[in-house]
Amino acid sequence: MSGFDTNPFADPVDINPFQDPSVTQLTNTSQSGLDEFNPFSESSQLTNAARTTPATQPSGRSQPAVLQTSVEPTPQAVAAAAQSGLLQQQAELERKAAELEKKERELQSNSASINPRQNNWPPLPKKCPIKPCFYQDFSADIPADYQRICKKLYYLWMLHSITLLLNLLACLAWFTVQVDRGVDFGLSILWFILFTPCAFLCWYRPIYKAFRSDSSFSFFVFFFIFFCQIAIYIIQAVGIPGWGDSGWIAALSEVHGNLAVTIIMMVVAGFFTLCAVLSLFLLKQVHSLYRRTGASFQRAQEEFSQGILTNRGFQNAAAGAASSAAQSAFRGN
Repeated sequence: MSGFDTNPFADPVDINPFQDPSVTQLTNTSQSGLDEFNPFSESSQLTNAARTTPATQPSGRSQPAVLQTSVEPTPQAVAAAAQSGLLQQQAELERKAAELEKKERELQSNSASINPRQNNWPPLPKKCPIKPCFYQDFSADIPADYQRICKKLYYLWMLHSITLLLNLLACLAWFTVQVDRGVDFGLSILWFILFTPCAFLCWYRPIYKAFRSDSSFSFFVFFFIFFCQIAIYIIQAVGIPGWGDSGWIAALSEVHGNLAVTIIMMVVAGFFTLCAVLSLFLLKQVHSLYRRTGASFQRAQEEFSQGILTNRGFQNAAAGAASSAAQSAFRGN
């Protein structure tokens, strides 16, 4: 009943919150700790020294900060650096060019070892001391569109050689019946020895090269020399006495003499006429093919100048002439 004895209308009791036992105990403990701590005692100094870490001093002598000034290169230094760079680039290009040339030679040697193109014309026995001088293969060198006309020209050269041989025999027969025809017989031997290889080298090989590599220069060489060959065929077919040709005039002049010699000479005159006619026919065919290939005189000039400039013998001769001219000028000065 004590709870009901309190007067609710009485003044409230003034309660000090700091008088609480737990608060007073804590404050007394903290005060005692602060009173016991002496920062100047020896033990406190040792403890603080152990807890603090001294700052490390930089090793060596300290240098003052220096502001670096920019140095402008001189024009001579710039020019020297540029020249040095150009020389390095030139040396690098020369090194690469040498490597490419070496690789090209290796490829050429490898291709030559894999597919050697040995000369096969004229076809001579293996035991013969004279070896073939040219390589000829229509199927490998000549395009299919030009193989037929090229073979016809080759057969024309063979007919040309046979005709010259028959002309030699006819002049020999004529010389046997008429002793004063020794000049004709001697000239016939000369024409056979001279015109047989010359025809092969001067007009057959150029047209073979023209069809093989589509060379305008070779076409022009063929046209010029083959036109001269046709003129020679016409002269030989006419057969002027004393020129070493058993043509129509020479054969008809022997009609009242030996009949067998006359027949032989007429056959040779017919062969010369056949060569002239076939040459005109083949020249027309080659010219039509030439116009379809797109060749021109300007292109032939370019090929000729390029071939001259890249010729090793011409380069050596030009270098020798230039060096001799320079030496003579130096000696004159």
